[in-house]
Amino acid sequence: MKIGGIDPQTLPTEEVLVLPRGDKAIIFRARGVDDLAEFEKLCPEPTPPGKLTKDGYVPDTADPGYQSVRAEYQKRRTAYIVVHSLLPSQIEWDTVQLDNPSTWANWEADLKAGGLSQMACNRVLELVLEANCLDEAKLKKAREVFLQGPPQGQQA
Repeated sequence: MKIGGIDPQTLPTEEVLVLPRGDKAIIFRARGVDDLAEFEKLCPEPTPPGKLTKDGYVPDTADPGYQSVRAEYQKRRTAYIVVHSLLPSQIEWDTVQLDNPSTWANWEADLKAGGLSQMACNRVLELVLEANCLDEAKLKKAREVFLQGPPQGQQA
């Protein structure tokens, strides 16, 4: 497949974060998660209980039990995106296990236990979000490159 003559698979897919540590550096690489099918298989979206009203049976999304389960689901979804986006970094997690959803949220604790500060963990999360989002800065840069036209000697 090509879009405007460009094969999307040939474009860079990783974002990089370099954290200097003296004369060395810790390098994080993040790649966007293509789809959440594996997550949905391991963690199906919770369904709210229902209640009978004059209009019939309706979902009760205000149920405190459902709200709690839903919050845990969202936490796991975010953690899944973090740990799977960071796969190119080849992190050897202490407690995170890729096949165990209950451990995914430990990503931040593992990084802190490895010597990273809260600010560094925040930067790692920003990297993951950058890898998984089209933000205005990326779109602006893409527009500028497009408006410049193809480099001299190349046809559109």
